[in-house]
Amino acid sequence: MIYYVSGPVTILEPGLAVIECSGVGYGCRITAYTAAQLKLNQNARLYICESIREDAHELYGFSTKEEQHCYELLTSVTGVGPKAALAILSAGGPQNFTLAVMTGDEKMLTAAQGVGKKIAQRIILELKDKVGGTDAALDFSGVKPTGIPAVSSNTALATAALQELGYSSPEISGALKGCDPKATTEEMVRYALRAMVMKA
Repeated sequence: MIYYVSGPVTILEPGLAVIECSGVGYGCRITAYTAAQLKLNQNARLYICESIREDAHELYGFSTKEEQHCYELLTSVTGVGPKAALAILSAGGPQNFTLAVMTGDEKMLTAAQGVGKKIAQRIILELKDKVGGTDAALDFSGVKPTGIPAVSSNTALATAALQELGYSSPEISGALKGCDPKATTEEMVRYALRAMVMKA
């Protein structure tokens, strides 16, 4: 099993990056999100998912473990193959994908090439509980309440959902400042993501 590949990017094309490791070039299928993080002839690390069939051995590379996790979730859904999963993550990245599933936003998913309404509905149905859609699916053991209003259960849900996306407690606390404490979980997540994008 290949966990990740690390080395200079020797080839960078739409949907493909070649990483050289000890004289061997590993061709990895990538999303537009990952491609935006890479630069030709500069070192990079891609987390790998493998697809081994009788006629092919494909490597799928992701710049973050969060995107890799989203890809694994997507390909666990019946009818969603590697090509569709890459298209969805290319369309909006792991953050928008997670937000689309949490809020049941079919349009965000169908914006990806080759993804129809039925597939989008199936993705939302099968993954909503796995990306923070319900209390039961969330683990609050690592949530630090410092700086985040503890009186709002929606705030706690939004915090846990953002932590699943890889954000730290201080980042989340700062991003949620000024957000209406009576807002829904989905509204809080959107507010925080917008704040982080603006800050970046």
